[in-house]
Amino acid sequence: MDEKGSWKRFQRLAFDSKKLSKRARRMETVTTKHAHKFVLKRLSNLRESSRSVTLWLVLVSALIASTAFQAAWSQSSYQMTAPVSGGTYAEGMLGSIDTLNPLYATTDAELSAERLIFSSLFNYDQTGHLRSDVATGYTVDKTGKIYTVSLRHDAKWQDDAKVTANDVVYTVNTMKDPDARAIMRATWEGVGVKALDDYTVQFTLPVPNSPFPHALTFALLPEHILSSVNPGMLRESTFSLSPIGSGPFKLKLLQTVAVGGEDKIAQLVAWHGYYGTAPKLVRFEVHAYTTPASIVKALKAHEINAALDINGLAYEVPKTYETKDYPIDSGVYALFNMKSEVLRNTTIRKALQIGTDTKEVRSVLSVKAQPLDLPVVAHQVATAKLPAKPALNKTRAGKLLDKSGWKLKTGQKIRTNKHGVHLTLRLAAVKDKEYGLVIDDLAKQWRDLGIEVKINEFDSSQSNQSFAQAVLQPRDYDVLVNELTIGADPDVYAYWYSSEANAFGRNYANYHNDTADTVLLSARQVTNQALRDRKYASFAAQWLNDAPAIGLYQSVMEYAQLPNFTAFPDHIRLPSQTDRYTNVSNWTSAKGTVYKTP
Repeated sequence: MDEKGSWKRFQRLAFDSKKLSKRARRMETVTTKHAHKFVLKRLSNLRESSRSVTLWLVLVSALIASTAFQAAWSQSSYQMTAPVSGGTYAEGMLGSIDTLNPLYATTDAELSAERLIFSSLFNYDQTGHLRSDVATGYTVDKTGKIYTVSLRHDAKWQDDAKVTANDVVYTVNTMKDPDARAIMRATWEGVGVKALDDYTVQFTLPVPNSPFPHALTFALLPEHILSSVNPGMLRESTFSLSPIGSGPFKLKLLQTVAVGGEDKIAQLVAWHGYYGTAPKLVRFEVHAYTTPASIVKALKAHEINAALDINGLAYEVPKTYETKDYPIDSGVYALFNMKSEVLRNTTIRKALQIGTDTKEVRSVLSVKAQPLDLPVVAHQVATAKLPAKPALNKTRAGKLLDKSGWKLKTGQKIRTNKHGVHLTLRLAAVKDKEYGLVIDDLAKQWRDLGIEVKINEFDSSQSNQSFAQAVLQPRDYDVLVNELTIGADPDVYAYWYSSEANAFGRNYANYHNDTADTVLLSARQVTNQALRDRKYASFAAQWLNDAPAIGLYQSVMEYAQLPNFTAFPDHIRLPSQTDRYTNVSNWTSAKGTVYKTP
């Protein structure tokens, strides 16, 4: 068909609006039916379906949450947060580390490192009672002079050699050897020692000595390493800075950290060949500082986890640390030199005894110290009634001083005798923050009594002599404020027996009383505890009557520690500071989730 014909037909088409409207309505109706059928109706079904799906999802979620809660609750029933193994315990303390040989350890840092590296025949448990360490037990013969000690067979040195009776014999003989210059030499004079076999050693004493087992807490030395070293060269030997022990920790490195070379760190690692309970800690660090202020600075910088020797500075310790006080079986005394021109007079000593308010002395301390009025700690003499010290009476003290010939004339502050000489006391102590507070208060109280007091605070860092050489050995004082380490047994023979009143003895008061000597000696020779207690109570009464000293307070160890770290328990009884390590194998530095024991 040509194009013109098609166009003509298109032109002849007529437009019918009615038909178009009718067809549009029909299309609308059909479209609406289709929309209702295929869209709206299905949308309604979708809403109903979504409600069902949502409800189903809520139910499933609740089921999952319930299951998770039940699992968590069930798990918590079998788990708990508790200390876990691993990590490092870094402990700061005062004093240098010049040696790690236990024959020469004197500072807190040296003694602490010694206790961790070395073992002993016996040590103390958490109640302060003697317990076996390398020894398994002992027997004593009828004379009370021969002690036979048996040793365990599984103890080894940290080079895997066995610990035997020969090591015990070597250690004791070395302590006795004057060439070795061991600190504890006096304790072993006259004591014989021999090995009966590899695991049995026998001690023979010159006289019966019931507290002798407490002397068997010395650190053992390895005979196979040191027997070739001249005793006079032991202190200078390489062993003193690189020791081999048989304790729970082994020395890895002795590190100098300060520019001046004084602050040091003994880095120890757990030794898993240890015969006892293997340590939970991987490492133990002994940080030695020259001043208490350096310890506080290290705490603030979190260089260490814990510290002792912070007495007087606890208020400076960061609040993130817990600080607690632990009494020690030692005492701080004002010791009267009974050979001094003034204090040889018993009346003057008694005047000082009743004229000194020891409660006031304790009040100036930064720690809460317990009173210690006697030469022994009260709990050590539990079965006998101990005497009470004379009551404070400053008026009576003044009258006693008058009676002794020292008068306080009108308008004068210092008493004089008939020759016009001032009543003067030379008061000495090692330079220490706490001791400084004590001697200042004593001086104040005694000046109020009309006594001139001259104070000598000895600073060993400013002298080429030690406190022992400069002050103790020459007895260069009238009154000495000093700590006496009593220990777990009330045997105080070394401090008050007359034979110890010499330059190298520890009777710093130069005390001499025949009755006291007899009681002290006999108390050593009986094994019945009740009888020993009565003897020490008798000695305490004689001691108070003679007034060779004033008991000021029981020593305190102030200890700071981060809360997450676990060490010794709060209820521990400490014969000495190093006895805090009695359960060191259980110390931890972290906490984690562990399963409860069924």
